[in-house]
Amino acid sequence: MTSARRIARIAGFVGITAAMLPAFMTRYALASPGRRDRVRDTWVRAWSGSLLRLFSIAIDLEGSERAPNPSPSSKGRLIVANHRSAIDIAVLLRIFGGRMVSRADLSGWPLIGAAAKSAGTIFVDRSRTTSGAGAIREIRRHLDEGQTVILFPEGTTFEGDEVRPFHAGAFVAAVRAAASIVPVGLAYPTDSRAAFVNEPFTRHLVRVAGAGATRVAVRVGAAIQIAAGARASDVSGASQKAVQELVLAARAALNYHR
Repeated sequence: MTSARRIARIAGFVGITAAMLPAFMTRYALASPGRRDRVRDTWVRAWSGSLLRLFSIAIDLEGSERAPNPSPSSKGRLIVANHRSAIDIAVLLRIFGGRMVSRADLSGWPLIGAAAKSAGTIFVDRSRTTSGAGAIREIRRHLDEGQTVILFPEGTTFEGDEVRPFHAGAFVAAVRAAASIVPVGLAYPTDSRAAFVNEPFTRHLVRVAGAGATRVAVRVGAAIQIAAGARASDVSGASQKAVQELVLAARAALNYHR
């Protein structure tokens, strides 16, 4: 059963992405420059929602900052969350829309890389200083334009509910753009095969495809407003603390409904 489910979902992922991507690219190309971000955002949310249904992911969502930015004139916002599963990406894109910040090697993956590029993903190679500096400039540009940028500041996936120290780079962009920070905590059932365990990322993706129906608790905190003269390291630390509290709240919700 698991093997059949895995094959069906991988085939479904390929089919959904292969069908939706060309349609999006055509519509995006035909849209006026002022509407392109909205077209991309609508596609990102529809694509991620289709994948969540395919993988039988149910979202238990509570929070005060769920809606997308109301207009291009709004201040940008940086969504920051703990990272525990490949599913996190689809979950956050479905809730918030916007652009992801992702590791650079993802851009070269078959189909996934093309979809990520089309979705406006900001790629960063943490081993190259110039790549990190370029990503910070790109994040700031999008925040200055009033857009939503989604980031996993721990830098990679981890097991468990402990939120590791945040990398401060993107917070430099947020401070300079006077953007708001929206903290998010995610938790999966402890027996969920969709949650990350210590393994290579590609193996994790294959295992997720074979997992049964999964519920993920998502708790969204109030936006953190950046004070004038704030230091990126202080904002990063406050954001980590907020995410940790939300992760514990998400875990409590899962335990309550168990």
